[in-house]
Amino acid sequence: MTNAGAAAGRSPDGRDRDTAGRARNARPRDGLGRPLPYGADGVARQPEGVVRTPRETVAQAQALLDAGRPFHAHEVFEDAWKSGPDDERALWRGLAQLAVGLTHAARGNATGGARLLRRGGGAIEEWAVVSGEDRPYGIPLAALVGWARELAGRVERGAGPVDARTEAPRLGP
Repeated sequence: MTNAGAAAGRSPDGRDRDTAGRARNARPRDGLGRPLPYGADGVARQPEGVVRTPRETVAQAQALLDAGRPFHAHEVFEDAWKSGPDDERALWRGLAQLAVGLTHAARGNATGGARLLRRGGGAIEEWAVVSGEDRPYGIPLAALVGWARELAGRVERGAGPVDARTEAPRLGP
């Protein structure tokens, strides 16, 4: 399997490194982003540092969420938060937190999942108040906040690992 940003080799201390010498875990990952043993078949990672339009970001993230791959959707949102305008960083970071919250909930990590769902929901709710926008790029922020709170509550009440595909939020109409 080939990954963008994959390790170019191992350093003397045994850590995976990319071509620039930065630490990068080169282990393959499953559909929820969990590391698999070296040599195992994994799911291709999202390429890092891709600059997309906001609507391309939403469409790509929605496709990944619909496929049950919220960890990968998080990486798409992370690219937007790192490359987009400063006044939208909190929006994209909050959306990334929602995707990671769903990832943890699907992995069975109730505490981490609920915490990130609430944090991401709070971040996009606050961004909507500050920006005065409630549907940037067609994203229904109020509905996402409601989805995050409802799912966080179910996860905290012991819903167990959730199905990332069936629990995926809708990012547009």
